Amino acid sequence: MDNQKGWFLVIGILLVIVMIAFAMIWLVYDAFQRTVTPVQSMTSDLATRVSPLFNPTPTLKVNPVTIIRDVRSLARLETIQYTIEKVITAEQGQGTFGALFGDKLIFVGYGKVYAGVDLNKLGADDIEIKEGILSIRLPEPEIFEATLDNEKSYVYDRETGLLTKGDVNLESSARRLAEDEIEKAAVEDGILKLARQNAESYLTRLLSSLGYSEVIFINDEPTPQP
Repeated sequence: MDNQKGWFLVIGILLVIVMIAFAMIWLVYDAFQRTVTPVQSMTSDLATRVSPLFNPTPTLKVNPVTIIRDVRSLARLETIQYTIEKVITAEQGQGTFGALFGDKLIFVGYGKVYAGVDLNKLGADDIEIKEGILSIRLPEPEIFEATLDNEKSYVYDRETGLLTKGDVNLESSARRLAEDEIEKAAVEDGILKLARQNAESYLTRLLSSLGYSEVIFINDEPTPQP
């Protein structure tokens, strides 16, 4: 009996010790959590405050001063529009060490060309009315605008050498060439001829509605060179 009482006493003491140890561990954990949480919050707040210093948000400001350089009245009769896509290959350093220092890109340019007749260039000597017949000598058709649509134009592919990051101006050069080539392609396809034809067709309908029974356009063809 004395041995059993002794074992019960030992077990009881061990249980008390375990409970005290568990309580102490819980108290230490709770204190640790109360200490770490404010530190984490402070660290997060500090990171939020410091982040703009290393990754500043761009600030865009418009100068309130506006300078108008020129104001012109226009009488352009825009009669045709071409939409053209050109593929440009721009490259540099493609020689012996091209694999190391070369740079090559394929650029797809998407642009529009507008053409027509500038009626501001129409003078009094270019118009003649005789017996209800109206004769007009229109100014030569011209390209009003050839623009590259930067949103629809893109670099299709680019390859750079192992030891170079590429020329930052290569794409800009490709864009300028694409714009020139788009205008050139429109001219070669006959945009100016179509611009004249459309201008004559439009003016014929307009002037006929104003009471002119017949409208004749005088076209001075250039003298062929021998």
